[in-house]
Amino acid sequence: MRPHISLITLGVDDLERSLRFYRNGLGLNTAGIIGTSFEHGAVAFFDLAGGLKLAIFPRRNLAQDAGLPIDAAGPAAVSLGHNVSSRLEVDEVMDQAQHAGATIVKPAQDTFWGGYAGYFQDPDQHLWEIAWNPEWPIPP
Repeated sequence: MRPHISLITLGVDDLERSLRFYRNGLGLNTAGIIGTSFEHGAVAFFDLAGGLKLAIFPRRNLAQDAGLPIDAAGPAAVSLGHNVSSRLEVDEVMDQAQHAGATIVKPAQDTFWGGYAGYFQDPDQHLWEIAWNPEWPIPP
């Protein structure tokens, strides 16, 4: 297996609400909800840097597609990290997320590893870390 991830899919409880959060609130680029002509196919994809895509897919449809029972995983099971180029940018993204409807779990603050980071949860309680790491420069 090549060490590469091309798609991250989040199971969501309300596809329209999550679309508004990621598209309107966080400003991620998307064509909107597609696949509605399929019984369990409604999904939205967002373009991220480096060819990576983020998908939001109704949790019940994701469970059905994977052949698993519907189970609400705890919010600490996975976190998605978004590294930025400055402390100020951490604060800006955290503020943007909060205005979009996110719940701030841990306000941005200095970290034990020498950076600056905070956590929020999206409307479906997916955990996001917004971080600046002085040892991990972000290319322009």
